[in-house]
Amino acid sequence: MARNITDTLQPRKALPATLIGVGLGLGAGSLVAASVSALAGYFARRVVTPEERRTGNSVIREVRTDSEGKLWLHFTKDDETSEPGPCSFLTEFDSCALRLSAPEDVPGKPRLVARKIEKIYHGTLEGVRRGNFSGAIYEHPSDLGFEAEDVVVPLDGGDGPAWLVRGSANEDLWVIGVHGRGARRNESIRALPALSELGATTLLMSYRNDGLAPSAPDGRYGLGDTEWHDVEAGIQFALNHGAKQIILLGWSMGGAIGLQTADRSELAHHIDSLMLVGPVINWVDVLSHQARANKIPRSVGLFGQWLLSNKAGRWVTGQAAPVNLRRLNWVERAEELKLATLIMHSRDDEFVPNGPSLKLAALRPDLVTLKTFAKAGHTREPNVDPQGFAKAMTGFLTKRIAARKLTPKRF
Repeated sequence: MARNITDTLQPRKALPATLIGVGLGLGAGSLVAASVSALAGYFARRVVTPEERRTGNSVIREVRTDSEGKLWLHFTKDDETSEPGPCSFLTEFDSCALRLSAPEDVPGKPRLVARKIEKIYHGTLEGVRRGNFSGAIYEHPSDLGFEAEDVVVPLDGGDGPAWLVRGSANEDLWVIGVHGRGARRNESIRALPALSELGATTLLMSYRNDGLAPSAPDGRYGLGDTEWHDVEAGIQFALNHGAKQIILLGWSMGGAIGLQTADRSELAHHIDSLMLVGPVINWVDVLSHQARANKIPRSVGLFGQWLLSNKAGRWVTGQAAPVNLRRLNWVERAEELKLATLIMHSRDDEFVPNGPSLKLAALRPDLVTLKTFAKAGHTREPNVDPQGFAKAMTGFLTKRIAARKLTPKRF
């Protein structure tokens, strides 16, 4: 195609103006097509490629010490830096990890927001200027006073590090924490107070491509279409260690993983129910939203989805196999949902909008319990409203424990 365009634009003999116009039009069309393909390919690759080195999006404007000697970080005020509730801050290239307080105004500086450093988990702020905020505010269960055993879950690709927090009153009730895309096992630590209240045992596991467990052969996320195999291994680990009732706790993409595990695993009959926080119920909806949020034309976003879900796209995305987006759409598959499910989702989630969660709850009121939150960003529900989050979980778990006593499950 390029050679033909060159021949048209640089003819050996003079050509009619109409033909020159056609040639120019073809050239422009080809450039547009190439641009669309490149942008769609970039978009698709970003979705399935883990980030190895994060540079950080939020810039530290000032570091201040108050009268009590406490350190405060000042940031430019925006939706991320001023979001309610405490958070963690991972500096560029993960050189330092901090737990920060809820935001406060900076007197005389309306464009800034301040957060107090409550704990430095590792590293130093020396020379650091930027980083990323996260709702996973604890690095280890011991940060909340919980004793955790370091255990290993045998995965297909090798050993997956996990934390085991043993229960008391209901020690054979196991909750398996499944973290989200780009997160790690510490994401579920925020649920430990509610889980320990009922004496449940908790397994906080890792899975492929999360930086702790072995990477998949292609080094790409499957958006739940492949990761469920690792959660199946977590279920087997739980069964081998005395679990009689198993509940999956999935965050964000971990929700999609949990739904696939319950649908496709040979051990699915051992899963009692699901608890999902800011879950991806329909990846097409999330991808379309992300394309709009990043000002990507609709046609480019749709082509990106095609690349993710078709064999031809693997040469662009690097995937070993395409992602079955239809299989990951639980709004369309609502009738196939089999387990009692608690969904906790903020109406102000700007990363994974709660529309599909609302639709699934409306379609399956017999199985889905929905708890909505306000003012919480993506998976920040326990940060913004810890009491409401804990109440929703303990209420749901109490019902599941009662249901088990009425109809014991055969293992």
